Amino acid sequence: MSEYLGSREAKQEMLKTIIKDLHNGKDFNQVKANFQNLIKDIDASEIANMEQALIREGMNPEEITKLCDVHAAVFRDALEQNEKPQLIPGHPLYTLKHENEEINKTLEEMDSYFRNDQLDTLKDRLSFFRENLDKHYSKKENIIFPYLERHNITGPPSVMWSVDDEIRDMVKLVLSRIKDGDTEAIKTSYETMKNKISEMIFKEENILTPMLLETLTEEEWAEIKQQDEEFGVVFSKPHGDFWQPKADLVKPVANQLYGDAMPVDTGFLTLKEINTILTNVPIDITFVDKDDTVRYFSQGRERIFVRTKSIIGRKVQNCHPPDSVHMVEKILSDFKNGKHSTAEFWLELGGKFIHIRYFALRDEQGEYLGTMEVSQDVTGIRALKGERRLLQYED
Repeated sequence: MSEYLGSREAKQEMLKTIIKDLHNGKDFNQVKANFQNLIKDIDASEIANMEQALIREGMNPEEITKLCDVHAAVFRDALEQNEKPQLIPGHPLYTLKHENEEINKTLEEMDSYFRNDQLDTLKDRLSFFRENLDKHYSKKENIIFPYLERHNITGPPSVMWSVDDEIRDMVKLVLSRIKDGDTEAIKTSYETMKNKISEMIFKEENILTPMLLETLTEEEWAEIKQQDEEFGVVFSKPHGDFWQPKADLVKPVANQLYGDAMPVDTGFLTLKEINTILTNVPIDITFVDKDDTVRYFSQGRERIFVRTKSIIGRKVQNCHPPDSVHMVEKILSDFKNGKHSTAEFWLELGGKFIHIRYFALRDEQGEYLGTMEVSQDVTGIRALKGERRLLQYED
């Protein structure tokens, strides 16, 4: 085995062999014993690189997901011996670890309820747990994973997200079992769920955390912290907030990625992209400025109400029949003096059900900037029943 340890590339090939052997059905203990010397000092980045390489070579991420826990078990001893990073309160990874501690604490509470046959209490606590666990995973998937992807690390996040979804389904199943009242079925599904969650905690703290510390820059951590705070508290707020990024680091890294695109609050768009988005949203939009002048309307494929370019620059009062102008004036007046910020109407028109809303637009200081009218044909939406999920999409 020693001849394989001379280079990182050779070690990677052997790590891939381990996973391939497991996927081909070889005995777990035998595989672990055969490669004991190789895996005794493995680190998180090597596991990430190995998964990334396997996917790049054609292995389906779903196949890796199926044996994800087995992979972690093979490397568990080595990963547990790796030096644990010192996390500072206030750092996003400290918050991640705190949330995992809260997950473990809540699992222990639910164990007690289950042992004492307090199924109603277990159900209530599990509903709270489900909501916060979903937020924990969602934060990881939607805030942290994009930064790994910027560094071309896509395999491990994809696999971990799939397992997160498996856990979400497991929690949902336990709640369903409790509702049915089958104690044996509850026990089986609950234990499966608990073990899967515990494995995910291990992966987050022993694989994901070291990988993030090795990969992300201080500028990226500054962005993540800002988004973390905007996302809100999950389970409970951790004590202490000592880590703060330097002020000059709190700037959008995305600004470096999209050239001359214009910065907006939540991204970067070119003028062409903005126009295309507004043209394709499935609603009609009209904007009237603070002086009651029509400044813009969207030109969608199927407009509900006729708009022509000649109305641009026209007073909105002149765009309505004389007998309804007084209502337009009242809405605008209420918006300007702060009495209301929305007005809503609906009607049937040519066999369609039309929903019309007016919104007062204000800046961060509350100053009135104008009014936006949004009209939508909701006939089809009103007729929807049941559910149709993304995975039910068909060509």
